[in-house]
Amino acid sequence: MKARAHLFITGKVQGVGYRVYVSEVALSTGLTGYVMNTHSAHIEAVFEGEKEAIETAIKKCTEGIPSAAIKSVRVKWESHLEDYTAFMIRY
Repeated sequence: MKARAHLFITGKVQGVGYRVYVSEVALSTGLTGYVMNTHSAHIEAVFEGEKEAIETAIKKCTEGIPSAAIKSVRVKWESHLEDYTAFMIRY
């Protein structure tokens, strides 16, 4: 069953390659959606796909990468699907 999760990630996540990491996580788990920086120096991401794959991606986003310092990952499950055809890094 397709699902959608909207993530809000705080901490030291900008300027450290975290968006590329999230994109790689999404691609490796077969998810679509996007990741982008916010004006408040955080990261916002949307994952669409199988719920189990999204849960795996959320776990990996929480673990992060050595150059990042994840403070929190807030997840909002949403019922509306955009049916993205790919995963992209938004600028």
